[in-house]
Amino acid sequence: MILSIERLGHLGDGIAQGPDGPIYVPQTLPGEKVEGTLSGDHLIDTRILTPSPDRKKPPCTHARTCGGCLMQHAADPFVEDWKQGIVRGALAGQGLDAPFRPTLTSPPQSRRRATLAARKTKGGALLGFHARGSDLIIPVPNCQLLHTDIIATFPVLEAITRLGGSRTVELALTVTRSLAGPDIAVTGGKPLDSGLQLDLARLAEQHGLSRLTWDGETVALRTAPMQRFGKALVAPPPAAFLQATEQGEAALLSAVTDAIGPAARRIADLFSGCGTFALPLAEQAEMRAVEGDPAMTAALEKAWRNTPGLKKMATETRDLFRRPLEPDEFKGIDAVVIDPPRAGAEAQFATLSRSTVPIIAAVSCNPATFARDARMLVQAGWHLDWVQVVDQFRWSPHVELAARFSR
Repeated sequence: MILSIERLGHLGDGIAQGPDGPIYVPQTLPGEKVEGTLSGDHLIDTRILTPSPDRKKPPCTHARTCGGCLMQHAADPFVEDWKQGIVRGALAGQGLDAPFRPTLTSPPQSRRRATLAARKTKGGALLGFHARGSDLIIPVPNCQLLHTDIIATFPVLEAITRLGGSRTVELALTVTRSLAGPDIAVTGGKPLDSGLQLDLARLAEQHGLSRLTWDGETVALRTAPMQRFGKALVAPPPAAFLQATEQGEAALLSAVTDAIGPAARRIADLFSGCGTFALPLAEQAEMRAVEGDPAMTAALEKAWRNTPGLKKMATETRDLFRRPLEPDEFKGIDAVVIDPPRAGAEAQFATLSRSTVPIIAAVSCNPATFARDARMLVQAGWHLDWVQVVDQFRWSPHVELAARFSR
């Protein structure tokens, strides 16, 4: 079957019109003519007959087999326009539009955190990412996405797998680059007995790990795995949320700071995590930081207390999905920062829309829920001033953004 690719879907597949509806063709681009075998609504064994001028050779040797990156065959300007188009489309679906700032993309080998899959084998250990749509683990020794410090942990990850893994159960190993060395959290391993704990602690010491956590239990803490947020040093709890790249974090913080402006003296940070925004902003304004996870709230509070020169900060552990801040709780607040998870924050945006806060800086990792929540603000009289796409999940369909709303 020969098809012409008309557009890309939100997951990065090319879409062509078949006799019975859309046909999805992975790793293709609009305008390309392709040939392959129809399997359900997908074209497989694809051959590119007429390549797009936006096609390029993937920089990674694992691009065709690994499911971690889906867009390495496309030039960077094309990917930037495509991701901006995803956000524009989500806004248009809610009847909204906005000016867009230029997309900011993190460089290759900048991911400071990743979750790898691993399984013990007869001869050792298999470590890597899953193939697309499969539980097959693909080794990625030359990964162009991960920071070199993460790749350098592969030997100890394999050693951990040989110690605590099995040939029937897959391990998930989350590795975070910290100022004090690798921070590793493992799930799915063998039950932790005294012998395994001792062996793991020795590995952590030998390989200079800052911390090693096993199914939520800390088995080794050589030194606190610090992250820097502005002037502050924070020790996040195991597997706590962290922006994927330092460059992406800096871009989002810059956008949020621009949105708020220099005049704000009291700021509320909702879904504040360990203080990605709250701690740098506390250098200029008094903060109210609200987060649902008590361990992250505690880490934020401790970092604030240990950092001289910051303005006053009030921290609160609160489920903003079940108990959002009410309009009267924003009295005296000059600006709000809100960075919810993928589900968005429908209840919190509903109460924000009835508040008198003059500025909202919104951060989102899901254009669809962002657009849904933005519509509530616009309907209540707010203006969507601009949107900034920040691509820190390079070569993936994932889209993050920051935006400014004003009364």
